[in-house]
Parts: sequence; structure tokens; C-alpha cells
Amino acid sequence: MKKNDHALNPNTWFGLNQPGQDIQNVDAVIFGIPYDGGVSYRGGASQAPDLLRANTDHATACSERLGFFQDYRVLDAGNFEGAERDAVFSEVQDYVTALVSAGRRFTMVGGDHSVTIPVERGINAALDEPFGIIHIDAHMDLSYELEGDPLSHGSTEQRALELSNVGSTENLYFIGIRSIEPDEFEFSRTHDIQVKTAWDCYHEGIEAVADDCIAKMKRFKKVYLTFDIDALDPAYAGGTGTPQFGGLTSRMALTLIQKLFTELNIIGFDVVEIAPPLDDSLAAMYAGRKIISEAWSIWADELGKLTKF
Repeated sequence: MKKNDHALNPNTWFGLNQPGQDIQNVDAVIFGIPYDGGVSYRGGASQAPDLLRANTDHATACSERLGFFQDYRVLDAGNFEGAERDAVFSEVQDYVTALVSAGRRFTMVGGDHSVTIPVERGINAALDEPFGIIHIDAHMDLSYELEGDPLSHGSTEQRALELSNVGSTENLYFIGIRSIEPDEFEFSRTHDIQVKTAWDCYHEGIEAVADDCIAKMKRFKKVYLTFDIDALDPAYAGGTGTPQFGGLTSRMALTLIQKLFTELNIIGFDVVEIAPPLDDSLAAMYAGRKIISEAWSIWADELGKLTKF
């Protein structure tokens, strides 16, 4: 892992960063995977981890309901980088296995959505029980491969279905979907997929969607959540490689985070596909930052480390 000045700065991550601490002495670990070699369209997501770090030292540890969690302790473990994808993915998998085995919650910042693959593999290796995956995205990422690559950003959850503690589409719940590939459509004809499209989120109401997801995922003692920023409508997060019109609003996203993190044991989550070069306003980056801080505020509240307004 590599750490730049921001990863070593205690002011990073809203002043919660604890440089040099052991994972046992913090409440959560965050790390980056600045890799976007798995994209099938536009790149740029490799720049997200460091840019996010650089834009958190002036922000406060505050939830949108004005609760402060300044006593929450986070370790920035740095970035997983390297010339060989397989080697990097192997290192990520081993590190996540160690975190989950130690009972440490974590956050990963991508990178394109392919970087979720080694994270989910690491969770699987650490557990001897089934776990659930909530996939918030414009796309299902259930393709067997894209452009000949089985580790593409469009194959994330197809690879998850190969894991011993996943195995079934009952372990997966998709939210915000509004585009699928031909092979995903064929897959859906022979498999029951738990999915709420962006259309469903609008017409059923986001709270009803969250309640249905909670009801389905409650069976799992541990849940992982992956948030592709293109789940949001491009009006709220245009800086992403494969935007799709008609997505979730910022209000929907925050409501989802608040309800899911409160009602389920989410042991880790990621925010991926933020591509800063594609948006001069950095709206997608700021959306990702807010998703992270809101999730942490709920984890902090569980520990009695949230001071409410």
C-alpha cells in the first residue's frame, strides 16, 4: 500500500484520520484502489481516492441532521497500487480478509467497479456463513465478461455469485438499475433477481424500496454495500464513466444510506466510479464524500460516538 501526504494527515477524512494506528485501535478503516483498467467506456476513476482525501480536510464530521461524530476513529490505510492487476487484487483480497476476520468495519474508494471483486472475495474468505450484497447502481454488473474481460466493471456481481458464501441471487439486492446488457437479460430469464429499478424507486417511493431491501437482507448477519456513483442521475453526479439518465436523486441516496445502515449490519461498503476528469464541478466527488460521511455517522451512533443536535 502507498500513502500520500493526505493519507498521513490527521486532518484528512473530516479530522478523523488516525495515522500510524493499528486496525484494532480504530473504529473503521478506509483505503483506495485507484484502478480503472476494467472500464468498457470512459476512464478517470483512478483519480478519485486521492482527490477525495484532498477534499476532506476542511469538512466537518457532521451528519445531515447536524449530529457530530468527531470522536469516531478512522485509519486511512492508503492505496493499493501496482502494475499487475492480479497482484493488486490479491493484496486487496488478503487485506479485506484480515479486516473482516478482525471484526473491523471498512470503506473502500475506487476505482472502477471491478475493484469491488477482490473486496467481496476477501469478505468471502473471512466468513464461514452466507452474506448479503446490496448493489446500488445504474447497471447490474452481471455480465459474464465485457470485451473478453471476466474481471471487468460489468462483471462484479457475476463473480460474486461464484463465491461459496454467496452462490445465489437471493444474496444479491439491486437498487437503481436502468440499463442491462443482452447476456444479463438472458440471465434474468432463468434466475430470480431481487431488483428495484430507478423507475421503481420513483413510483414506489424510496422508503418503500429501502424497506423491501431490508426485509430481504435481514436474513444475513453480515451485509456488504457497493455504491456506484452512476446510480445517481447525471444531474447530481455527472463525473462518471457510464452515466444513465433517469437515476436516483441525492435525497433518495441519503434516505437509502440512512435506512439501510440503521437496520442492517453493514460490515463494509464502497463508493466507486467517481471520475473527476469528466466533471469540472466535481459534483460526483462531493456526492461520494457525503455518502461516506453519512454512513460513518450511523456507525458512530451505534458506538455512542454521535452527539445529536
